[in-house]
Amino acid sequence: MDKFVKQIKAGGDRNLTYIFGDGKECAVVDPAYDFKAIDKELKHCGCKPKWLLLTHGHGDHLASLAAIKEKYGARTAVFRTSIIEYDRPLQDGDILNVGELKVRVIHTPGHTEDSVCYYCENWLFTGDTLYVGKVGGTDYGKGAQQEYESLHQKLMDLPEDTVVFPGHDVGVRPYSTIGEEKLENPFLIRKTYAEFLELKKNWLRYKKEHNIK
Repeated sequence: MDKFVKQIKAGGDRNLTYIFGDGKECAVVDPAYDFKAIDKELKHCGCKPKWLLLTHGHGDHLASLAAIKEKYGARTAVFRTSIIEYDRPLQDGDILNVGELKVRVIHTPGHTEDSVCYYCENWLFTGDTLYVGKVGGTDYGKGAQQEYESLHQKLMDLPEDTVVFPGHDVGVRPYSTIGEEKLENPFLIRKTYAEFLELKKNWLRYKKEHNIK
């Protein structure tokens, strides 16, 4: 089997879990609620998971963590400031190996202090930092400022054909690209932080006016 990505509808609030690898080894990103669905895909891909990669420490993104870890012996990796128990603490710029694939850790604080994205090949697993047409929830202070900087100073510098795989299926489709988000995501179209924050504060009204679910 060649390199692959599997997107799994994993319960909760439209949580998405991912399995990716090179056919010899694989990793699971954000193992959410539906352990049976995740386990079925692991059996189908036929390779043992090496890593359980968390984009942040919220419980809905790690509901099946213990079960997968117990069954397969995979190692947990999460940003070093997280309160989640880990085998490998991560920091910005770290490189993890999954078979012959190289996975770069991008620290993207905002939604949480320990938020990261995982960049491998042309895939970007964004957790609750970036959705299709939306961004993750924050406060209106430090968190919003951090998220704005994470998006514009880190993620938007990636190649435009980079595929965005979000942590929740809350957009018009379950995945996108950096190029499409630059053109269509109302939060990214707003170039200044003041405009970004204004949209966050008035998102419910904006959704209603533009018929966004």
